Amino acid sequence: MQRLQAFKYELMPGSEQQRDMRRFAGSCRFVYNKALAMQKSLYEQGATKQGYAGLCKSLLGWKAEATWLAETPSQALQQTLKDLERAYSNFFAKRADFPRFKKKGMGDSFRYPQGCKLDQPNSRIFLPKLGWIRYRNSRDVLGEVRNVTVSYSSGKWFVSIQTQREVEQPLPAATSAIGIDVGIVRFATMSDGSFVAPLNSFKKHQQRLARYQRRMSHKAKCNVKLKRTTFSSNWKKAKLKVQQIHNTIANARKDFLHK
Repeated sequence: MQRLQAFKYELMPGSEQQRDMRRFAGSCRFVYNKALAMQKSLYEQGATKQGYAGLCKSLLGWKAEATWLAETPSQALQQTLKDLERAYSNFFAKRADFPRFKKKGMGDSFRYPQGCKLDQPNSRIFLPKLGWIRYRNSRDVLGEVRNVTVSYSSGKWFVSIQTQREVEQPLPAATSAIGIDVGIVRFATMSDGSFVAPLNSFKKHQQRLARYQRRMSHKAKCNVKLKRTTFSSNWKKAKLKVQQIHNTIANARKDFLHK
């Protein structure tokens, strides 16, 4: 049986590599939003939306208009168009809502379908136009590398390595069955009377989260002279702290569910 599995690690890039990664993520966001705007315009005109091949042709024209797009790996930009095509497919299949425009700082990422090299003994990975980057090696990567996704979350950069490998079909060893009821007061109640208590990770960090949210609300985020909303450095620092707490809560919840 073929298994697809992702291995996620925290990256430790240099300052120049971080600037490049922010630029790559911004370019992919620009291409995604531009392609989505074009598709919506075609729909309003009553025309048929473009497929992936048509979007790739449009990408060549956008590169001529915005020369800075050439600094981003072409494969990463093409993968962004594939993401949009997949989003439309999920929408038409009623698996998801209509595709939305991407916002800076929300899910910044880009993906390499090939060209990456993994050096596990030295805990580093080679990414096109970025070079070798060290990562926090917490476990071995198993299988053949299919693609690599770089993402930014809560002030840190991460790499997700998707692999494919052959595994044996697991066979159930149990000789009896048990009923499980999932609830709120009790996470899971078994038919034999035993139960698993829920983990309220939010309650554990609630006071700390509220404290930093109050600090963020007191920071300046308006520029009276420019007559528009801006965000001060202190506000951005406070927001990053709030994001990190939310990330801790989410990670604790995921760890509990996996265990």
